[in-house]
Amino acid sequence: MGIDAFRVLSPTAILGYGFPESSFARGMGKKPDLIAVDAGSTDPGPYYLGSGKSFTSRPAVKRDLRIMLKGALNAGIPLIIGSAGGAGAKVHVDWTTEIIREIAAENSLRFSMAVIYADIPKSSILKAAFEGGIHSLDSGPEFRINSIDEAVRVVAQMGLEPVLKALKSGFQVIVCGRCYDPVPFAAPAIQKGYDPGLALHMGKILECAAIAATPGSGRDCVMGTLRAESFELEPLSDARRFTRMSTAAHSLYEKSDPWMLPGPGGFLDLSNTVFEEIDDRRARVSGTRFVETRPYTLKLEGVRRVGFRSISIAGIRDPILISRIDATLDSVRQEAVAGRDERFQVLFHLYGRNGVMGPWEPERESPCHELGVVIEAVGPDQQGADWLCAEVRSTLLHCGYSGRKSTAGNLALLYSPSDIACGEVFSFNIYHLMNVEDPLAFFPIHAQEVS
Repeated sequence: MGIDAFRVLSPTAILGYGFPESSFARGMGKKPDLIAVDAGSTDPGPYYLGSGKSFTSRPAVKRDLRIMLKGALNAGIPLIIGSAGGAGAKVHVDWTTEIIREIAAENSLRFSMAVIYADIPKSSILKAAFEGGIHSLDSGPEFRINSIDEAVRVVAQMGLEPVLKALKSGFQVIVCGRCYDPVPFAAPAIQKGYDPGLALHMGKILECAAIAATPGSGRDCVMGTLRAESFELEPLSDARRFTRMSTAAHSLYEKSDPWMLPGPGGFLDLSNTVFEEIDDRRARVSGTRFVETRPYTLKLEGVRRVGFRSISIAGIRDPILISRIDATLDSVRQEAVAGRDERFQVLFHLYGRNGVMGPWEPERESPCHELGVVIEAVGPDQQGADWLCAEVRSTLLHCGYSGRKSTAGNLALLYSPSDIACGEVFSFNIYHLMNVEDPLAFFPIHAQEVS
């Protein structure tokens, strides 16, 4: 290692969420070696990968990128963007690079840029499947060969290797397609010889910016400082601090196993990790190890088209109807789909009773005096979904039930018009691991000179 500390500035939890310029300026004053930002996730669901749209707005992304680009180029340090455009497919990456070029033209910026796509050819998935190289995740669907043809797009979470290769070539800006979240934050430090376990663990926390601080926020900047035996986390706003508890809690974020955090090519072992408070604002983490695994696997994410969706939002306060709600909704559903094929679906989401956790709700017998009802209708096209939603809404509004005392409407409808067309519906149909011999093979680097 040529330096005793490697400093990473994380401006925001997701590119486009925003951040205070005062926090960013404070971070730049600490002379970071890297600015990195995560731009995507599967958290918003399959729609964005299927539709090719971003879940953050273009003006917001452009504002964040303008500040980051100027900061990185003025300081002579890399800017690395992971999972560009939200879902990280080629269409999302190209959307992001178009914004970058626009900023460069408007601000007379010149730099070299590496663009790393993460789209996986269906033929490669099929080959891996026939060779026994596709594996289901514990919580994911079983793999079906038909899923490959049905998929609209398939991406894979790239690991460290493509970004390390781009860094070796000296690119100032690196835009990644779908990417393992910690990679943009960890790769430059690992290239300089820092411990991969500590670098990736720090990256896992930094990719959410100040969410791991207290009070947490996805819209504020954080500085991570990596050393030989530990890393430190510091908020860049006086309103926040990192504590031992907040840092440790975030290390469990989105993970089913508190000790083993899997990723491309291996996993983080937290069984000997130590969390400490340095002072009233900073925390230190040590002891995390990266354990390589073979074969090297990539997580695939693919989606298929399901149909089109329409919804209607209403409330129910009649205690008699609430006491009979399951039977009533079953009757309405059966009446609505009778005579229609399996492409038509009706779902009811009840808020006030198991609306968030559904069948996993442990407090299933809690009484409620009112229910929020989201009627969801799915059809093969928007017209069919609209028709089905209207039929379900009108049926539920006026249907009779045992004990009913009034013939007035059963629903308090929130909006007028009451029905909302939501467009296409997608579902994840590929959410699996794929064995690969070369972790670089599916992630070509495209060099671009921007001016």
